[in-house]
Amino acid sequence: MQYLLNLIAILKVNIYPYVIALVCFLAMPIVHAQDDKATDLESVLQKIESTWPKNYTEIHSLFSDFQKDSLVLKRLVTKASDAQSLEVESYALNKLGEIYRNKSLYDAALKAHHEAEELAKAANNIQLEVVSLNMIGVVYRRMDFIKPALDYHKKALDLARSVQDPTDELMLSIAVSQNSMGNIYLTLKQYDLAIEQFEKSLVIENQLGNRLGLAINYHNIGYADEAKGLLDLALKNYKRSLNYNEQIDSEVGRVICYNSIGQVYIKQKKYNEAKVIIEKGLKKAIKLGDQYYISYAYINLGWVQQELQMDDLAEINLKKGLEVSGTYGLKTSTVDAHKHLSELYKKKNDYEASLKHYEKAVELEKTIFTERNMQYVSDIIIQYENEAKTNQIIQLANENELVRSKLQRNQTIFWAALLTLTIVAGIMIAINRNRQLSHEKQILTLEQDMLRSQMNPHFIFNSLNSIKLYIINNEKENAVYYLNKFSKFIRKILIASTEKEISLEDELETMQLYMNIENIRFSNEINFVVDVEPGINTSVIKVPSLILQPFLENALWHGLSSKKANKQIELKVYKDNDDFITISITDNGIGRKASKKINDGRVLKSRSVGIAITRARLANFSKRFTTDYKMDIEDLYDAEERPLGTKVIVHVPMRANRLKSSA
Repeated sequence: MQYLLNLIAILKVNIYPYVIALVCFLAMPIVHAQDDKATDLESVLQKIESTWPKNYTEIHSLFSDFQKDSLVLKRLVTKASDAQSLEVESYALNKLGEIYRNKSLYDAALKAHHEAEELAKAANNIQLEVVSLNMIGVVYRRMDFIKPALDYHKKALDLARSVQDPTDELMLSIAVSQNSMGNIYLTLKQYDLAIEQFEKSLVIENQLGNRLGLAINYHNIGYADEAKGLLDLALKNYKRSLNYNEQIDSEVGRVICYNSIGQVYIKQKKYNEAKVIIEKGLKKAIKLGDQYYISYAYINLGWVQQELQMDDLAEINLKKGLEVSGTYGLKTSTVDAHKHLSELYKKKNDYEASLKHYEKAVELEKTIFTERNMQYVSDIIIQYENEAKTNQIIQLANENELVRSKLQRNQTIFWAALLTLTIVAGIMIAINRNRQLSHEKQILTLEQDMLRSQMNPHFIFNSLNSIKLYIINNEKENAVYYLNKFSKFIRKILIASTEKEISLEDELETMQLYMNIENIRFSNEINFVVDVEPGINTSVIKVPSLILQPFLENALWHGLSSKKANKQIELKVYKDNDDFITISITDNGIGRKASKKINDGRVLKSRSVGIAITRARLANFSKRFTTDYKMDIEDLYDAEERPLGTKVIVHVPMRANRLKSSA
């Protein structure tokens, strides 16, 4: 370049006319495009002339073609201001604010949205005011300012709900507010509450056929699933979101989904697939100029390159992501960049740099969400819920007052109707209460039966007697070992008996203790194996407490007690589909037929009630789920029809999914 400049100087050539001509030539398509847009705007303005629209739907239908062109929108703001059309000016400012937000120009975006809000208030246009409040909340959420974001979304939701017969556009604004509340719950790591809000928003979006809203909500549900460790379910919802974004041709939506799908692939160790889709998302993010997603794309690319041992490239991209997030004040992505750089330098044995980035990540995290701030936001959410309920009560009271004033025209009919309604309501309440009491009694009876089954006095006596024999035989270590196991098992039973549900991880630990204690009486001849399929997070899966003990007890005392050698029980946890977790218990005992013959020949016949109680508890547990539990008991035989043992298979539903939406 310097050589070229020197050559021009020697030749004394005046290059400025050529440069100007070249610039003008290259800019001609842009200028023509801007002129075309301006011409289109002028033709629209000529159509409306002196009668400027006031209805949001009409305004949007007229000017939606210009919502991505900032220059034309600025011209529209000026024209609307000159014509004193507050509604059109508010609409144009909101669209302009969205453009600024997507380019991470947050101060300019906030200024535009606040001006739009003031104009909407002056015009007494609730629809535009709600849109402005929601847009302000979205900008604050992008900036990681949770408190003001929550305030503005709450204000928007309250205002929208104050309208008795909301329009479709206002219903969409309510859906946006509910989605935003779900994002607040995500910030607080209350993932089930977040999913509940997103599903409420989905109902509205489905009714109105708003594919953009469907894309946003499915992505957010996927984020909550990913945070809960349900990676397959998260990937499914991310791909649903991507499908809707493809339908509406949303480049921003594609960038978001590519990043999220790439993150899941990384966690699933599908690094090559992750690298391809993240690079694809980075190119689109750079083209859009959205610094928020550019920073995340660089960070995710660096992360996957680190996993692929491409450490030098990983360092470059992580630093790019850190630079972008630092420049535009994106605190959350800054934290992620520091964490990944810390891991990278640790891998390179540069412990000083690793510690430096780790300390910066921790320090910044503290500034984003301290424990006090989290509690403060939680209190605000509780306050919001209470205010919403109070408003509903007031609204119902006002409606009742209106009904009473109308019914006073004919007091005879009014009092007769009131008396009839009171009697019917009383009967319905009594019937409903009786059903509730009956259901609660059934649950209580099941839990009591379950506890009696676990705290079987024969089991306790025999266990203590076995420990006593160790003491008599001066086997102190065995006595202490099994006494500790026994006390821990009893404590777990007592704790679990107070809980309706426990994690599968706790359940498996309790069953391991139970088998250790029972194995004393079998002279430790039983080989008990627990096999959990990789990828299943047992700490987040909920099951009824102490649900597996009756199956193990049956395997021990009906299957293996009469067998002389090679006694085995295998407990497996695996997943066939997204709806169920499957638990199987297989023993190599004498089989149910032989066990029944032995039991029939006894003077004192034993009767197992544990399986019946377990069936009833599982049936009650699955009432909250869209799918019911399934339980099968299989008799195992060899090729010559000789019994090989028994297999119990229990399919436990994964989670309550209130909204059954199609893929």
